[in-house]
Amino acid sequence: MKTAAAFVLGFAAGIICLALILWRTGNLLPAHALVAPTAPGAIPFTQPLPGPPPAQLPDTPPVPSPAATPPMPAVLEGVASPALGMPVAGMDLRKLNSDFSQTRGDHVHEAIDIMAPRGAEVRAVAQGNVVKLFTSKPGGLTVYQFDDSRSWCYYYAHLDRYAAGLKEGMLLRKGDVLGYVGSTGGAAPAAPHLHFAVFLLGPEKHWWQGTAVDPLTLLK
Repeated sequence: MKTAAAFVLGFAAGIICLALILWRTGNLLPAHALVAPTAPGAIPFTQPLPGPPPAQLPDTPPVPSPAATPPMPAVLEGVASPALGMPVAGMDLRKLNSDFSQTRGDHVHEAIDIMAPRGAEVRAVAQGNVVKLFTSKPGGLTVYQFDDSRSWCYYYAHLDRYAAGLKEGMLLRKGDVLGYVGSTGGAAPAAPHLHFAVFLLGPEKHWWQGTAVDPLTLLK
């Protein structure tokens, strides 16, 4: 009996000593230290955080704002701008890109290049008279046409050839064939295209002089 009692007392004393050692080294924490302290009104970490409030759907879907219409060039303010036809037969206006402002060598392009097969029909974009048939080193075979109001000049360049019977002074109606796509002048032989430019004429009505306007703002 004495031996058993001594064993129990020794075992209890060992447990107490071990507990004291762990408590002093910080490896034994009181039970309340296992729960993070919670400030008044704070959400316990064991609960999921609330998400954003549900979106309030409108009764009817919102109507998108219409896209802003690009402003016309300042030079056209107060001037009746023509609605031009497509100068190359079979071309889709939506596929044309403006290279009007690109630099070409020592000058600004001030025209658009419409890539097309050699021999594609080039058509008058508006009604008006042919004022000049001209051949130049950069433009090759060209046509200058005024509109009926003699306010606008249309310039067609790099033509492969003129339409039969075309001559200066003749009236062209919108859509009439005046020539055919080529690569004359400074155009690359492997890249036939129409170089098309539009000029707002000054009071002098010079076929070689005017204020250039991006044709894509006028093509319809």
